[in-house]
Amino acid sequence: MKAQIRLRNTLLTLVTYLIAAAFLFPLVWMFMAAFKTEAQAFATPPVFIFTPTLENFEKALGSYFPALRNSLVAAVGSTVLAFILGLPAAFALAVYPTRRAQNVLTWMLSTKFMPAVGVIVPLFLIYRNLDLLDTLPGLILMYTTMNLPLVVWMMHSYMTEIPYAIYEAAKVDGATVAQEFFGIALPLSTPGMAATALLCLIFAWNEVFFALNLTSSDAAPLSVFIGEFKTSQGLFWAQLSAAATLVVLPVLIFGWIAQRQLVRGLSFGAVK
Repeated sequence: MKAQIRLRNTLLTLVTYLIAAAFLFPLVWMFMAAFKTEAQAFATPPVFIFTPTLENFEKALGSYFPALRNSLVAAVGSTVLAFILGLPAAFALAVYPTRRAQNVLTWMLSTKFMPAVGVIVPLFLIYRNLDLLDTLPGLILMYTTMNLPLVVWMMHSYMTEIPYAIYEAAKVDGATVAQEFFGIALPLSTPGMAATALLCLIFAWNEVFFALNLTSSDAAPLSVFIGEFKTSQGLFWAQLSAAATLVVLPVLIFGWIAQRQLVRGLSFGAVK
């Protein structure tokens, strides 16, 4: 019996490693190509033994930092704004729900169903008329509307798990709605807020479609920066890989550091 259990655990571990390797292989391949010359990156069959070069990173770093600044401002700014708008809404829907609270939640979620390409034309016209094209405020506003349903839905689920008896005890002590929100709901929802914020940052950081269509140079984030390496002369794979590595690296490091908080937040309230 113990031998069967040991064999099963070994097989499960092997399968897990194989699945992880399949997901990580594109990143490893991109990382290797970033240190190759263009000829080596295009070589067939692939070149696995080569002398690493930093030339691709030197070329990519030329316009990397302005795009990095734009991505940071847009991702952080939109996350903060989405929390400012979404947290009170989630609190109201969770603690003081009306008859149509579930309909409101469903409607907010339904805004994520429409393909982005279906709304880009009216959005472009609105942004053009409001002079928001290729501006950081416009990009922050776009990412805020993109992440707002996520904030409301996730924080609503976390705040629903807070026992209502705590609010009743606070009411007995004369607490106002604002005191319930700032003194009870927010402190007890901290793990959920951390997980939600991390997801909002990742989604804003990785967004490509709206950034490509609503920005060009001044407010172009890293997702637009990668596209600069596809020119009329061809696609520079080695430089593109170096640029993609620089784009992926910050969010990978941040996700690795925050993984414990993310797991804790996603499992918050799952077990009573």
